[in-house]
Amino acid sequence: MKNMGRNLSRYSEKVRRLWEGMNPCELCPRMCKVNRRAGEIGFCGTGDMAIVSSVGPHFGEESVLVGKGGSGTIFLAGCNLGCVFCQNYDISHFRHGQARTMEQIVEFMFDLNGHGCGNINFVTPTHVVPAVAGAIELARQRGLELPIVYNCGGYELVETLRLLEGYVDIYMPDMKFSDSAVAKELADAADYPEVAFAAVKEMHRQVGDLKVGANGVASRGLLVRHLVLPNKQAGSFKIMDFLAEEISPSTTINVMEQYRPCFKASSHPKINRRCTAEEIAKVREYAVSKGLNVLN
Repeated sequence: MKNMGRNLSRYSEKVRRLWEGMNPCELCPRMCKVNRRAGEIGFCGTGDMAIVSSVGPHFGEESVLVGKGGSGTIFLAGCNLGCVFCQNYDISHFRHGQARTMEQIVEFMFDLNGHGCGNINFVTPTHVVPAVAGAIELARQRGLELPIVYNCGGYELVETLRLLEGYVDIYMPDMKFSDSAVAKELADAADYPEVAFAAVKEMHRQVGDLKVGANGVASRGLLVRHLVLPNKQAGSFKIMDFLAEEISPSTTINVMEQYRPCFKASSHPKINRRCTAEEIAKVREYAVSKGLNVLN
């Protein structure tokens, strides 16, 4: 964000530290160490301004987020993962959208609040977390009370997450892979399993298990997403073991079955097809057997 340096005094120390973390950029596990505040670009392909792809009430999210008014989604372009099967590749890889200031993001948040949304859902915020945290801070100073959802790919730096404590009410990470070789091939992130496992531990430390009110809508806590991949490429059982044994047996998880070969998936034979009903059922059954709270 241009000339942000002269305005940072209005923000908290946490937000200032996040902005400082872009020069050199060490906000995520990529550790690109480029000076994004001077316009240099790292793996995520994004400078210091958040690129917003779309904003609006979303009724396709988990029911515990949707409620009557939908989840108030702000889709952010770019990503710190390189998933070859990304279903939103036009946003994540090609970064379609417009650069927005923190003040503009705040206005989006209040517009969503005015539409009756039950939360503000930042989708893929990891690489632009300084702008996201700054916008949350400004919005709360103006009286916004909606829960904040941090909807991410799970490839998070624990040190960055610690600076978000108090800003995020609901963490919703993907847990994509439990095998390093697969993570390298399919997302260019060999360290994904160890990074994501550590990140989810920190998320749970901050917000605990998912809390759902009498209206069926979540207000706080951890909600994990796991996309089942064909031929056991996601390493699903190991992820379920981790959640049940190292996070909480009450962890809420959405076992997702909507995988389809998108983007460059056709170049990878093991994922060049949809999952079978049996593959999906086995993962769901295993998650239930571990005592996890599996969403329908």
